[in-house]
Amino acid sequence: MKKIFVLAAGLFLFAGAVHAQSPIKFGIKGGLNLSNIIKDDGNNNFETKVNPGFNAGITVDIPIIESIAFTPELLYSTKGYKLTSNYGEFTQTTNFIDVPILASIKLGGSGLNLVAGPQVSFLLSTKNKFKTDMGQIEQQVNEDSDKFKKSLVGGVIGFRYDINNTVDLHGRYALDFQKNNENASSSTPEYKNQVFSVGFGYKF
Repeated sequence: MKKIFVLAAGLFLFAGAVHAQSPIKFGIKGGLNLSNIIKDDGNNNFETKVNPGFNAGITVDIPIIESIAFTPELLYSTKGYKLTSNYGEFTQTTNFIDVPILASIKLGGSGLNLVAGPQVSFLLSTKNKFKTDMGQIEQQVNEDSDKFKKSLVGGVIGFRYDINNTVDLHGRYALDFQKNNENASSSTPEYKNQVFSVGFGYKF
C-alpha cells in the first residue's frame, strides 16, 4: 500500500510542478469492467468467461504540447473470471489499485482522443466463490508472497471522446504483461488479467 501512495504523490507533485506552465484539470471517473484472464502455463485445462465488475477513481489532465496531454490516473478496479464445470460455477474476484500512466493524443478537430501507456496494478484482495446445487461457499484468499504477485506491470490502449470541456465517454483495453504467480496449481492457475472497460469521466 505504501508504494501506491508514493507513486500517487509523485504523479500529483509532477502535476503541480507543471501547473504554472500550462493549465491542468483534475477529474473523477468510473465505469464497467468486463474482465477475464489469459491462461499461461500450468494446470489450465478449463474454459473461462467474463466476470463483470467496476472501476472508479481520479484523473489528471496535463497538456504537454498541442493535441498531446499527460493523463495519469489512480483507480480502484475489480477483475477476475468465471468458469463452469460439472461440479458448479466458480468465480474469482480480485480487487486492485490501478495506476495507468497514459498519454492522450487528440485525433483531428473532433473530441476523439487516443489514449495509451503503461499501467502498474497493486493487488488488494482476492475472493473465491463456488456455487453448486447444494449451496454456495465463499473464501477470502490469504495472499502470501509465495502464491500471488502483489504488483503487476501492464499496458492500456483505448479512446476518450470529450463530449464537452467537462464530460467524456471512454473505452479501453488493459492487459497485464506479468502473470499472477510463478507456481501454478489447479486451485491457483497461472494467468494474466485482461479487462475491457467503458465509462464516463468528469473534469473540474
